[in-house]
Amino acid sequence: MGYRVAVVGATGAVGREMLKTLSERNFPVSEVAAVASGRSAGAEVSFGEKKTLKVQNLDTFDFTGWDIGLFSPGGSISAVHAPRAAGQGCIVIDNTSHFRMDPDIPLVVPEVNPQALRHVGKRGIIANPNCSTIQMVVALKPLHDEFKIKRVVVATYQSVSGAGKEAMDELYNHTKSSFVFEQSPPQQFTKEIAFNCIPHIDVFMDDGSTKEEWKMVVETKKILDPDIAVHATCVRVPVFISHGEAVNVEFERPVTAGEARAVLREAPGVEVVDVREDGGYITPLEAAGEDAVYVSRIRKDPTVEHGLSFWCVSDNLRKGAALNAVQIAETLIAQGMLAKKAA
Repeated sequence: MGYRVAVVGATGAVGREMLKTLSERNFPVSEVAAVASGRSAGAEVSFGEKKTLKVQNLDTFDFTGWDIGLFSPGGSISAVHAPRAAGQGCIVIDNTSHFRMDPDIPLVVPEVNPQALRHVGKRGIIANPNCSTIQMVVALKPLHDEFKIKRVVVATYQSVSGAGKEAMDELYNHTKSSFVFEQSPPQQFTKEIAFNCIPHIDVFMDDGSTKEEWKMVVETKKILDPDIAVHATCVRVPVFISHGEAVNVEFERPVTAGEARAVLREAPGVEVVDVREDGGYITPLEAAGEDAVYVSRIRKDPTVEHGLSFWCVSDNLRKGAALNAVQIAETLIAQGMLAKKAA
C-alpha cells in the first residue's frame, strides 16, 4: 500500500529536507513528485541515495489523484495553490505561516495535539507550526500535563537556515570576508550576521514585538493551551542549522528539577542530556541532522513559587519543518484518515 506524495517547494532547503525525510523514514509512497516554480521546472532533485526527480511546474501541476501535498513554497504561493490542491482532493500539509492562525485549519505537532487532525476535513489543509514554536511545545507538553503551566518566557537563538539558503550564503560569505578585511553590506539581515547576534526576526509590530515573537505566543496558545501566558524574544545568531532556546516556565503546581527531568525522559520526541559538568548539554552543532528535541540545563528558578528553567535545542529544518510535516502525514495514516485514498 502506498501513497502519492507531492513535495511543493522541492528545490528549497525545507523541500529538499522533506524529500530526504520521506526516504529516510521509508514513508509508504507509491509515487513522489517534486514541484516548484516555473523557473525551477526541469531541474533535478535527489530522492533517497539513488533516485532523482525532475521538478515539475507548480502553476500547471494537477493535484487530482495525489494523496498528500507537503508544501513549503512561501506563504503567498501557498495561499494560492494549497486551496487549489485541497480542492482537487489532495490533503495539504503546509509549512508556511499563511494558514496557521486560521480557526478552521488545524495547527499540529504530532507529539502535542494529534487530536486536532480530526478537523482537517473542513478545508483539507493542515498547518505546520513555526520552527521555534515546534521545539518548545514538544518540551512543554509533558510538563504542562503534569504540573500545569501558567507562564513561559523564552529567548531564542535562531540559526540562519530559518531565513533560507540566501541567508546561509550570507553568513558564509560575510564570515569569510571578515578574515580578509573586506566589507559588504547585509542583504538578508538588518545588520552584519557574522560574529554578531540580531534581536530582530520578521517585521516589527505595533507593541514593539516582532512577528516571529508574536508567532511563538499565538501558536503556543493554539497548540497547547490558550490560558498559558507567553513572552518571547527572538534572536538570529551566526549558526547555520539548529535553534537554541532558553525557556523559563512558571507552573501552577510544585515541581522539582528532578521531577521535570524524569517526566521529560519519558516524553515522545524529547531527549534529555543534562549532566552538570563541562559538555553535559547539547548545542546547536550537535543537534544538526538529528530528529529529537534536546533538553539540557534543567534547574529550579527560585524567583517564582513554582519555576524552572531549561535549555532546548533542535534542528529547525528537520523537527522544525520537514520531519514534523512527515510525522503529520504518518499520523493521518495511523488514524485511518488516508486509508480510503491509498493506491
